[in-house]
Amino acid sequence: MTAQMENQLCKLFVGGLNVQTTDDGLRNHFEQYGTLTDCVVVQNQQLKRSRCFGFVTYSSPEEADSAMAARPHILDGNNVELKRAVAREDAGKPEALAKVKKIFIGGLKDDIEEDHLRDCFSQFGAVEKAEVITDKETGKKRGFGFVYFEDNDSADKAVVLKYHVINGHKVEIQLNFALKDEERTPVSLSLHMNACARFLWTSERQDTHDLVPR
Repeated sequence: MTAQMENQLCKLFVGGLNVQTTDDGLRNHFEQYGTLTDCVVVQNQQLKRSRCFGFVTYSSPEEADSAMAARPHILDGNNVELKRAVAREDAGKPEALAKVKKIFIGGLKDDIEEDHLRDCFSQFGAVEKAEVITDKETGKKRGFGFVYFEDNDSADKAVVLKYHVINGHKVEIQLNFALKDEERTPVSLSLHMNACARFLWTSERQDTHDLVPR
């Protein structure tokens, strides 16, 4: 994993904050899981009040993993949402809002087997199942597959990095949304996170906080 990839995994979105939560309050809670290089509660500059979401950035992916493993987080009386942050150019995509454990892998070559998928993606977390899809009649591989993780954060980490090399071939992945209703993010949370994402496009903080919730 390159240094740039590691940096992408260090930043987390924190949603559903109490309007009274400050930068210091956010830092005091999350620094128990590791060293923070940045911490901010995003403000409405006109109203001079919190927009009820923020970001924390750890010095290593392992520290960010520790924070994710400690979910759920209660901060100032609120059960806050913690997710990996993604680049703002991906803010409008459905996966920026979703909590999904299944990823789609396209562009698979014929020499890629299910074990290759499992070996590649197990670095992000425990894999329940890996599939290379074949034609039911001919048995010929159809050029795509799926990986099922035990935790949605593992899927988020894999998708944040976007491109992967499997058995010498570069492939691109995305979250898969063919899930039951109860496996999706609640609508209220999706609306909140979508509002946060839209704000990040126009916020004056884009220069230094250019990631949005995944």
